[in-house]
Amino acid sequence: MDVEAGMFTVQQTMGSVACCKCGISMTPNAANMCVRCLRSEVHITEDLEKQVTIIHCPECVSYLQPPRTWIKALLESKQLLTFCVRRLKNLSKLKLIHAEFIWTEPHSKRLKVKLRVQKEVLNGAVLEQAHFVEYVVVNQMCNSCSRGQANPDQWVASVQLRQHVSHRRTFYYLEQLILKHDAAVRAIGIKQTDQGIDFYFNSRSHAVKFVDFVGKVAPVKSRHDKRLVSHDQHNNIFNYKYTFSVEICPICREDLVCLPPKLVNSLGNLGPLVICTKVSNSIALIDPSNLRHCYLDAEQYFRVSFKSLLTSKRLVEYVVLDVDLLCSEVNLGGSKYALAEVQVARVSDFGKNDTMFTVKTHLGHLLNVGDYALGYDLYSTNNNDMELDKYKGLVLPEVILVKKSYEETKQKKRGKPRSWKLKTLNVEVDLSSTRGRVDEEKMNAEYEDFLEDLEENPDMRSNISLYKNKEYRPSEMASVIDDDDTPGVPLEELLGDLEIKDEDLKDNGTRE
Repeated sequence: MDVEAGMFTVQQTMGSVACCKCGISMTPNAANMCVRCLRSEVHITEDLEKQVTIIHCPECVSYLQPPRTWIKALLESKQLLTFCVRRLKNLSKLKLIHAEFIWTEPHSKRLKVKLRVQKEVLNGAVLEQAHFVEYVVVNQMCNSCSRGQANPDQWVASVQLRQHVSHRRTFYYLEQLILKHDAAVRAIGIKQTDQGIDFYFNSRSHAVKFVDFVGKVAPVKSRHDKRLVSHDQHNNIFNYKYTFSVEICPICREDLVCLPPKLVNSLGNLGPLVICTKVSNSIALIDPSNLRHCYLDAEQYFRVSFKSLLTSKRLVEYVVLDVDLLCSEVNLGGSKYALAEVQVARVSDFGKNDTMFTVKTHLGHLLNVGDYALGYDLYSTNNNDMELDKYKGLVLPEVILVKKSYEETKQKKRGKPRSWKLKTLNVEVDLSSTRGRVDEEKMNAEYEDFLEDLEENPDMRSNISLYKNKEYRPSEMASVIDDDDTPGVPLEELLGDLEIKDEDLKDNGTRE
């Protein structure tokens, strides 16, 4: 606009002055000194330490924050950088602009940190300087690790997980939940017993936290006790050993349950014969004859405390001869069901007799003519159950179907490697005796059943972490065996196992 009016503007230029020390031309500042002379005259980092010693526990990978606090931090992590910066004295007098690690040899026991700090110096001028600090790492075990190394049995609190059933499928699933959420990271020892697992901790608070976690993922009843180990009368110090007994509900998925009469009345005449479809912090039950369902939490269950009428070991294989849908597919609690009337016959009766059964089932959305299904044979079973005897004149169904069967495909796949794998806890198991070797064979068979349950049930897989099996090599026979109807684990559900190689460390400049 000024150019159109015939006017012109004078371009403003920054003046320059001579440095009062060396006399070179420079941009004027409050100190009237160039940057080089200002740095030679003023050292804002002279009060900062150049070498600091830090205590590191190699067992639990933690660092000592004086006087007695131990902080867990991985190498070159934000937590470790914050810890190192806070260990510096007189840093509060300066303004910290930036901090970063400088790569050192992994086994040098040295950590180097580069800091950039600012401070107001002569006549209001702000000076910024870099400062390098070397941290000497001294290995020293913390109190809990030293006690554990001196005597592994020297625990403070123990958690005894128990479930009074004939299998260990619940503990296999609970193990995966513990691994996913790192619930047992503070445990100093894990031992397997006949009907459960014992966890040992160095602190009562760690045991309480673990018991709270188990109560959030399973219906449990817990009690605790303590025993005096030693005491100091002069200082009024008492040492106790704490024991937490946690009982897991004995009702498992796919169990057939006969509900007590009082509970049936409180649930609006549900059942009394129901199937357990899911166990989390509550028990999901469904009546297969009318699709009515309910949920029982731990408090409701242990108030009446009933047991299973039949467990999954009593399942019998049937073949489906006819299917008649009675209603469309419905969604109950995140799972899909459809009421149907089906005609089935036992697979073991083929060629022997023409016995057939017509029953109602909740699996109408899955079963087709010619499919196989697993169910409970109440026609030829002699049940001695106290709760069942309380119902006078109750007509029992001849068959209760529980799930679709893929036994033929399982037989072809059994013994062959899978494309996925699971992590396991470091559990101490005694296999020295003959009974131990028999139990090992039983546990291997139960673990195989648990893996097959994971393949069939997507709801179970959604709560745990499955990893890719790098040793798996697909074969041509595997592609022939696999079918669209056969349950399996999709590739997108698998996680890659994190592995750090030495070559990657050299290229990226990181440490293990």
